[in-house]
Amino acid sequence: MSVTLQPDSWGRSPGRLLLWAVPTVLLATPAAMMLQAAEGWAWGPFDFVVAALLLYGTTGLIDLAIRKSGSLAYKLGVALAVLAALLLVWINGAVGVIGDEGNPANLLFAGVILPALVGSVLARFRARGMARAMLAACALNAAIAVAVPLFGWGADEPPGTAGLTMLVSGFAAMWGLSAALFAVAARDAGRA
Repeated sequence: MSVTLQPDSWGRSPGRLLLWAVPTVLLATPAAMMLQAAEGWAWGPFDFVVAALLLYGTTGLIDLAIRKSGSLAYKLGVALAVLAALLLVWINGAVGVIGDEGNPANLLFAGVILPALVGSVLARFRARGMARAMLAACALNAAIAVAVPLFGWGADEPPGTAGLTMLVSGFAAMWGLSAALFAVAARDAGRA
């Protein structure tokens, strides 16, 4: 079953307003905390610029997918893939997924995001090709999850090797669910 939203209705919907309000609130939070001199909230101008680019860029991609596609599965697939990429970039830039942000093992996640992005472009953002690209990202991310205990990554810092394996596996699951959603969208498009 395919659920569709009329593109014209999205332009004026409260959902779209809420979508764009999220990055604004997320950016206002550190600004408000800094005004209150809260401990641990020492953002500089560069931090705000990077955060704004990531948050509003992510929101723009999700908004574009909602406006351009009629398939709910496709829209959710895009949202999940973009969210997974955003979180990987954000966590790696802030504190690092594996060890600290300077750990070269964190560069492995670029090997997850780039194939997903390049595969999507090569597929011309068609659902079937997007499913393959996200499945590749899932497999690459799962390989990193397998490597975590093999190399003992995370053993010396919280959440430990087991926790790190679960975190990295969670990202693989996000990519996998995104691939499944794109497969549903491709199947639904084939029936139409």
